[in-house]
Amino acid sequence: MTNPILYRRRIIPEECVLLKDDIILSCDEDRIVTSWQALHPKKDLHHGCSCYFLKEGFKVSKFCCEDGSLLYWYCDIVEYDYHASDNSLIVTDLLADVIIYPSGYVKVVDLDELVTALESRSISLDTLKSCILRLDKLLQIIYSGHFDTLQKYI
Repeated sequence: MTNPILYRRRIIPEECVLLKDDIILSCDEDRIVTSWQALHPKKDLHHGCSCYFLKEGFKVSKFCCEDGSLLYWYCDIVEYDYHASDNSLIVTDLLADVIIYPSGYVKVVDLDELVTALESRSISLDTLKSCILRLDKLLQIIYSGHFDTLQKYI
């Protein structure tokens, strides 16, 4: 896959956004690394870098303040849908996220949204199962002290 056109699809709220300003720094069959400016800048969040782990089903992002300092690491559980016809990659956020603060504190968030999405039939039971298995794999990496193996790409 050569540098694809990237889209971010959200389930809650339902939207699909072209990531037209993201810069692809590297791309191969296993990973895509990007740099970006915040789509909706917040008080602290200004820019960052992300690594899409295409085979694992998650995306690890380094969220930075305007001065370049680390705000936190943000990990999305995702699924990928590649379309060769137009070389596009739709990255669907499967709602469950993990935040890792500079102190090392780990926080799992948005699990309630998985239930909401399942109840509203926005996701299937199979997608829910896949999301939980990917989340478990990511947490095993983090809790075993090997998060640096994911960080090294950014």
